[in-house]
Amino acid sequence: MLIALDWGTSSLRAWLLDAAGEVVDSRTAPLGIMRIADARFEPAFQEVCGAWLAAHPGIAVIASGMIGSRQGWREAAYVPCPAGIEDIASALLRFESDAGIAIAFVPGVVLREAIPDVMRGEETQIFGVLPPPGDALVVLPGTHCKWVRARQGRIEWFATFMTGELFAVLREHSILGRLMRGATFDETAFLRGVDDGAAKGSVAANLFGVRTLGLFGEIAPTGLDSYLSGLLIGDELADGLARTGSDRGETPTLIGAPTLTDLYARAFAHLRVPAQIGDPEAALRGLWRIARAAKLA
Repeated sequence: MLIALDWGTSSLRAWLLDAAGEVVDSRTAPLGIMRIADARFEPAFQEVCGAWLAAHPGIAVIASGMIGSRQGWREAAYVPCPAGIEDIASALLRFESDAGIAIAFVPGVVLREAIPDVMRGEETQIFGVLPPPGDALVVLPGTHCKWVRARQGRIEWFATFMTGELFAVLREHSILGRLMRGATFDETAFLRGVDDGAAKGSVAANLFGVRTLGLFGEIAPTGLDSYLSGLLIGDELADGLARTGSDRGETPTLIGAPTLTDLYARAFAHLRVPAQIGDPEAALRGLWRIARAAKLA
């Protein structure tokens, strides 16, 4: 038996797995690390998993995500690229909680370049979807979208795009949001944004078009939200495809929340780049595979 935790900034997802990795029970709670007062992580863990712990004394526990960050329960060090599942498994941070529960935290991954880049949590999702022999381009939409190049089962290279956070900040805290009305998805406005974002030019300059297109009635106030989204995603896709050289026929795999993966799939398709949506339970699959490699399960 194994308890597997995907513990991020906003939520905690937990699974109870049997000896074959099949889900016996699962729970989700709004207990991400940023929502827990005074770093009371153990009480939150007990609230979600206490019944499983009582029913299975000594059960192994593995956790990935921001719970293993500097702001989390314990900080698990970063593993350098290129990183395979064995590298991750051998670097698990193992400790015993105040209640005597043995827990293993999955480390993040660091890419040391002129400007370093890091991921924490996404590595587990990636190892949950990599097919043999493990060559893939994986895109993980989110607040901080990751583009990941994997070769022979190892994370070789990745880049972070702050697309989701930029969208939220610009919509809520800049002049661009002043003309926006409602949040209903407008596909025409979104795809126009994708085209404009993917075209050559500075996104800093193109962003002001969100305001001017609204001022002159070319896009309705209800569509400006979608246009801004498309503009930022289009810019990301153009740069990501150029960096990875995957604008020549490769099929990216999308992992993330269904609403976001669907949005990115539409943008990829509009740019004539087919993309496939990966396993929505990639984090669970990855946790199980890492636990197996570390002989926790």
